[in-house]
Amino acid sequence: MAAVPIVVPGVGESITEGILARWLKPDGSVVKAGEPLFELETDKASNVVPAAAGGLLKVAAAEGDTVAIGATIGTLDPDGKAAAVEKAAPAPAPAPAPAAPSPNGGATSAEAALPLSPAVRRITAEEHVDPAKVAPTGPGGRITKGDVIEHLAKPAAPEKPAPPAAPAASPVVKPSAPPSAPAATARPSAGRETRQRMSGLRQKIAQRLVEAQHTAAILTTFNEVDVSRVSELRARYKESFKAKHGVGLGFMSFFVKAAIEALKAFPAVNGRIDGTDIVYNNAYDIGVAVSTERGLMVPVIRDADTLSFAAIEKTIAGLGERGRKGTITVDELQGGTFTITNGGVFGSLLSTPILNPPQSGILGMHSIKKRPVVVDDQIVIRPMMYLALSYDHRIIDGREAVSFLVRIKECIEEPERMLLDL
Repeated sequence: MAAVPIVVPGVGESITEGILARWLKPDGSVVKAGEPLFELETDKASNVVPAAAGGLLKVAAAEGDTVAIGATIGTLDPDGKAAAVEKAAPAPAPAPAPAAPSPNGGATSAEAALPLSPAVRRITAEEHVDPAKVAPTGPGGRITKGDVIEHLAKPAAPEKPAPPAAPAASPVVKPSAPPSAPAATARPSAGRETRQRMSGLRQKIAQRLVEAQHTAAILTTFNEVDVSRVSELRARYKESFKAKHGVGLGFMSFFVKAAIEALKAFPAVNGRIDGTDIVYNNAYDIGVAVSTERGLMVPVIRDADTLSFAAIEKTIAGLGERGRKGTITVDELQGGTFTITNGGVFGSLLSTPILNPPQSGILGMHSIKKRPVVVDDQIVIRPMMYLALSYDHRIIDGREAVSFLVRIKECIEEPERMLLDL
């Protein structure tokens, strides 16, 4: 049976290439159909690609290579499975004595002979590290960049003390010299800096953020909101809500609902500029920023205006989980009309969020802090949150931006408005 080519799959209409982030199976291993085979990183997301068939893996592209959609990066040979099993079977002759482990307990000579990824080759060359002395933790005994960094961070093994010399004649005691200045502390072997290649996703994020500031007239306006009423509702109904819907009742669903009410009142914030035209979106596809190990992602809640609080919470939880696992699809990251980002989960008190092009507005949520405020001429302690709206001043006037935030403030401070459509 002929070998099956491993082809880079299409992951989105506008995606033409990606980066082969890593092989999840080592070259020469036997792979089963459906097993995770490699990770493809694009400018939108990272995707784990499963094996289309079973067979003996032959790698034709290295980790870190830029590969075109539809390109062949290896093969799976179904006939090679039997040969691999036969080769791996124990020989009748007695096995030779095991080789002595390396001093650091790490890679054997066979493991060290495995091909190194571009990132590992680069860092070992820059830091003058012998790969054979690095303990591997990657699939199939491969050395990862993290292994090299950890190796550099370890202190050098102390040299064995020399055997004591034979006693010599007692020396003549001389007056002790004044103590010398302490020697300068030696720098760690890793040096002053460690260079790491930006991932394709991180490069695209950087490009889009700079592009947003160069192509839009970004301005930010602020307000503050008392979240007492929402906090009380969550505390009162969180147990029954979770028991019925199987998901927690968070703050984000309230702010998504409030943002939709404000977008309906001020349609320009839900619009965008296309050349010399202003496009007003009649749908409310709300992006919710999610921080992952691969960088910031903004999955989109489609038609959020038609969803209940429970449906919004379930959608946010599902999108966030897939984003963190790297299984989110490109379609789930495209087409939003407005974005909400919550820096408060990391402790941010105030920030100026950057637009997510081609959108014209982004709402920034922040930490909830108890502060003294004046209510009915009385100073009281209330849980307060600063809100920030960054907007494109070419399409949104200051009056609209300020009124938009006031509308959100009203909806959060009096959540009954959202329930009664007031």
